[in-house]
Amino acid sequence: MNRKMIFLAVTALVLVSLACSININLPDIQTKTGPTVTDDIIVPLLTDNQAIADVTMNFGAGKLNLQPGATGVLLKGTATYNVADFKPKITTDSNNINIEQGNVMLTGIPTIGSNVINEWNLSLGESPMSLAIKAGAYEGTIELGGLSIHKLDVTDGASKVKLSFSKPNLVEMTELKYTTGASTVSLTGLADANVSDLTFNGGAGSYTLDFGGKLQHDMNVTIEAGVSSITVIIPEGTNALVITDNGLSSVATSGSWQQNGNNYQLAGTGSTITIHVKLGAGSLRLETGK
Repeated sequence: MNRKMIFLAVTALVLVSLACSININLPDIQTKTGPTVTDDIIVPLLTDNQAIADVTMNFGAGKLNLQPGATGVLLKGTATYNVADFKPKITTDSNNINIEQGNVMLTGIPTIGSNVINEWNLSLGESPMSLAIKAGAYEGTIELGGLSIHKLDVTDGASKVKLSFSKPNLVEMTELKYTTGASTVSLTGLADANVSDLTFNGGAGSYTLDFGGKLQHDMNVTIEAGVSSITVIIPEGTNALVITDNGLSSVATSGSWQQNGNNYQLAGTGSTITIHVKLGAGSLRLETGK
């Protein structure tokens, strides 16, 4: 070893030693709460009733409850919060509508306790729309049955979400995309989403995809996740093919599933659901439902 290499090695050891002895003290701040406020949220219909509204909801931490039921408007509901910076802001630009939670101004590491309130309760109308939900660590109850959603894109972090279609989507959805992290997510009534292409990307979480409802055409599904537990439920009597990769640690089935190598098939009539599953590790369970 020449002198230059010896010098570099000694320098590296000195830097590691210094790094281990340095303490960085960052302030821990408590989120400041105030009186509980409830704001009305109302978004009127577009001037052109044939146009597709692009609705984006930017929601951070808290509870989001979304359902059908708005009449005469595109969207209506309330936002209840006790942190002034959580006050929502609505902006519109032609057919683009953005509903955004206010940002908390922080000067250190935040400590958010159970005394913090931030809850949106919103209803959607039947006017055609593309819907994007961008959220953080939150609890969500989202029912979208009977609406006219052309495209749905959900992105969230460490969340607990139940998203369902209890009735058929009134228009054919071009794409449904769900991206999440270390979450517990349940998607039900997916056949009623009336979508051709569905993509689900997960992290290390527990996920259930239930394809109940009325399947009106073939559906292509891609599921990718890390160290996760995934349950896929297909109604008995539906044509379905699940194609898995070799990275799966385990696959379990219940019902009438037939295995052929890495493929699993459910015999039925009508349109077909084709699902490609790629897991780095974890478990996949295939079930049949009613």
